[in-house]
Amino acid sequence: MSHFAEIDKDGIVQRVLVIEQDILNSGNWGDPNNLIKTSYNTRGGIHYAPNSNDADGGVALRKNYAGIGYKYDKEKDVFIPPQPYASWTLNESTCLWEAPVAYPNDEKYYKWNEETTSWDEITE
Repeated sequence: MSHFAEIDKDGIVQRVLVIEQDILNSGNWGDPNNLIKTSYNTRGGIHYAPNSNDADGGVALRKNYAGIGYKYDKEKDVFIPPQPYASWTLNESTCLWEAPVAYPNDEKYYKWNEETTSWDEITE
């Protein structure tokens, strides 16, 4: 079984499907030009072992696993998630969005504050 992102005319992912390759090859599945293969184990241009955070050296497919609302960039052949905040910038090597300030490296939890462009500690 393989995962495929179904994209619209603007390259926006509408849904992600699990399709057996022989069914896809049969031609009985809509417009194959709208289906782009995606890898469940790919994040930030790295392939991970199934159900883990351990890089396994496998082939990273299209930088990121597609999700609804992601953009397929045909020129770069990558999936890019929606920009979470206006102040965040796209890391071209991972195709992931990054805050202008690094997430604090401590035992606490934080949420992004777009007004102050900083991380606010969650105290509740």
